[in-house]
Amino acid sequence: MRLHAKLMIGISLVVVLMAGIFELTFKSIMENNLKKDKGMQALSVAETIAYMPEIAEAFLTENPSEIIQPIAEKIRKEVGAEFIVVGNLNEIRYSHPDADRLGEKMVGGDNEEVFKGRTVISESVGTLGPSLRGKAPIFGQNDNVIGVVSVGFLQEDIEKELTNLENKILFSTIVILIGGIISALLISLNIKKAIFGLEPREIAWMYQEKHAILESIHEGIIAIDTDGKITVVNENAHKILEIPNEILLRGKRIEEIIKDTHLLQVVDSGQAEYDQEFIILEDVFVVNRIPIFDKRGEVIGAVASFRNKSELSQVLKELSHVKAYAEGLRAQTHEYSNKLYTLLGLIQLGSYKEAIEFISTEVNVTQGFIGFIMREIPDPILAGFILGKISLASELKIHFSIDEESSFKDVPDSLNRDALITIFGNLLNNAFEAVREKEDGDKKVSLFLTDLGKELIIEVEDNGPGIDEEHFESIFQQGFSTKSRDKNAGIGLSLVRQALKKVGGTITFSSKKGEGTAFTVAIPKSRRYDDESSH
Repeated sequence: MRLHAKLMIGISLVVVLMAGIFELTFKSIMENNLKKDKGMQALSVAETIAYMPEIAEAFLTENPSEIIQPIAEKIRKEVGAEFIVVGNLNEIRYSHPDADRLGEKMVGGDNEEVFKGRTVISESVGTLGPSLRGKAPIFGQNDNVIGVVSVGFLQEDIEKELTNLENKILFSTIVILIGGIISALLISLNIKKAIFGLEPREIAWMYQEKHAILESIHEGIIAIDTDGKITVVNENAHKILEIPNEILLRGKRIEEIIKDTHLLQVVDSGQAEYDQEFIILEDVFVVNRIPIFDKRGEVIGAVASFRNKSELSQVLKELSHVKAYAEGLRAQTHEYSNKLYTLLGLIQLGSYKEAIEFISTEVNVTQGFIGFIMREIPDPILAGFILGKISLASELKIHFSIDEESSFKDVPDSLNRDALITIFGNLLNNAFEAVREKEDGDKKVSLFLTDLGKELIIEVEDNGPGIDEEHFESIFQQGFSTKSRDKNAGIGLSLVRQALKKVGGTITFSSKKGEGTAFTVAIPKSRRYDDESSH
């Protein structure tokens, strides 16, 4: 049997059971209350009549019935009682609904306590049938009991009233029962919809499957709701954050665990972010942030997956080399295409001497420059990367020069090449971006390298707009940028600082507004590098 059917049947049975209990309980309470009310009503009428002076005075006359009978019958009809009987100490009737029974002895045998001066409520069988009675003593001039007043309602009449009440209760019970069954149906359908029609065993299996999937992947996984509270976190996320598994993160706000995660921004914007670099505990991670939508297309949270960039170092290194090589080839193709057009024009004009001189100059310059790079920067990775940047600068119309005194031969094999590429690439990219903002054509970036002494020195200088002094303390913070706020702004210098921490280097800079900026990096040669080093 499916879950929603079980729920509907279960809730319906509970409703039926509660309705039955309600009816029986309410019926019992109403029956007791009705008898109690009738008994109190009968006793109240009996006491009222017993204290009437006319009644006590009638006992002194020769024929009390002539006075008492009219009074008793009038009151009986007004209160709706079945009978009002007044009798003396010998239980001789002075009033009765049936006048023929006047003078006869009262029936029921429940006057003993009344003759002792007490009021009673009793059930007994009289001449008219079973009845509920209220009895009160009549006192004479000396406060002696001289008679009794008995007011009664037939049990048959009480049962009729009780039947009317039971019918009303039954109707209410049926309405409650129908409403309960309809509610049970709606609740079961709503629950079925909320759990996508899944059965408990399917939900349990999916939970176990989800848990296994989360723990099987290498990435750290953290999900939040719209309030920024963590809803899901896997074991690898605990490891990355260096938080023991015993510490419960679910329910805590994401800002308490990781600062500036951008997950709340993803919740607000509903836009996914892929392959973003992010720093956690001094390590660089590649992060994907994806919003979570419900059936109506509304954002109900966001999930982030992150993996240490160092785990992908080899792949990233190869990709960066290929990318740099491709950019270099593209730039060189564009540059040499222009030179070929120039050469073609000289030939078409018949300027053969100029064409030969043009070719000779280009060959000498190219061979001289490449020879300089290969001689002073023998590391093929660094040399290829710098050549790619030279070609890129040419395409961007930026005059990129390398100081003739540069030398970068004594680079330890153990020094992390990924870190060097990160440092070179981000410093040069920042310099290129800085000079591209200049409106005039004087766009210059220079690079100076030296391996003299115990440190490797890298200096990148540009003639861009410079940095305001008020931003000096903030430029290395992740997310800070003086440029347009695109998805990659504010990352470069933060990554440079992170790479320098790995290799034990330092960075300083000088800048003057309107004149440019110079960054100087110093990396020790003798440091014993960690396991992430390239060999």
